[in-house]
Amino acid sequence: MPAPADDSGVTRSSTPVRVGVVGCGFIGRAVGGEFRRDDRATVVAITEPDAETRTDAGTELRIPPRNRYGDYERMLVAADLDAVLVATPHTLHYEQVVAAMDRGLHVLCEKPLATDLSHAEDLADRAERADEVLMVGYQRHLEAGFREAHTRWASGDAEPRFITAEITQQWIEGVSGTWRLDPDYSGGGFLYDTGSHILDAICWTTGLEPAWVDAEMTFHDDAERVDSRALLTIGFDGSATATVSVFGDAPAVREHIHIWDDDGAVYLDGREWEPRRYREVDGDSTTTTPYMPESGWNKAGAFLDAIVEGREPPATARDALVVTAITEAAYESARTGDRVTLSL
Repeated sequence: MPAPADDSGVTRSSTPVRVGVVGCGFIGRAVGGEFRRDDRATVVAITEPDAETRTDAGTELRIPPRNRYGDYERMLVAADLDAVLVATPHTLHYEQVVAAMDRGLHVLCEKPLATDLSHAEDLADRAERADEVLMVGYQRHLEAGFREAHTRWASGDAEPRFITAEITQQWIEGVSGTWRLDPDYSGGGFLYDTGSHILDAICWTTGLEPAWVDAEMTFHDDAERVDSRALLTIGFDGSATATVSVFGDAPAVREHIHIWDDDGAVYLDGREWEPRRYREVDGDSTTTTPYMPESGWNKAGAFLDAIVEGREPPATARDALVVTAITEAAYESARTGDRVTLSL
């Protein structure tokens, strides 16, 4: 484990953080690779129930066969770990994060943190009581444009008043035949998957507290559990509102987030999975594009920073709780036709 903090208040690590990867799909291998390439960490074990995927991931991440597990509970008991990456289907996150935290491990969990509001509340409470880090994989917290927007409202006097946001993706076709179209594992549809990033970006950049949600959805399945299209109106404490549109049956990825306050607006937009462009609009309608450094994200690096420096991670369980609350309210509103009030 990392050594205690020195007199400067910074935790110094004498040995690499030993990481176990739970779930070896695309994200598990990608972020697992980030850990492997960081001198502050070493990936020592993996869990993956599918034998072929487990073998491929073990080879890619250079894990010896004896440290490749089909069951995460066995890995938690048998492997010598300091931290775990949870990159499994959405509905499995809660029990796996709890199991890891109960063993005193740091956890990096992919989004959404949980698909049940009571579970999200429990994890947020646990994280705030624990000494260990619980970070959620909302990578927009690591992008320069979104961080600039967050600073605008976290450190200034202006308050966001009017927000529009949308994201499109060829999601239905892209995830056909996978767990993402099985609500027992996904917890929902496009809104819980890619759409989750948009909801998080709005709430985190503005700091607004959601108060109610109205939603309409088009469902991909007859049981009305997997949405392909969703339109949300979100009311926040005060007078701010947001209109959010997500469409998972489009031919390409486009993302647009526009946030207005009394001084002007911030525009964040982009295509596919490139870094989003940040622009500012002032009161006389002049649009400027401030210089932004090269923007990328490294979830493993940010997670290790939080562990080694003994500080809060960039995307917290409390951030993720807000997203789960809005998402669950949106599904309820779409099915009942009623506005759903939130109380966080």
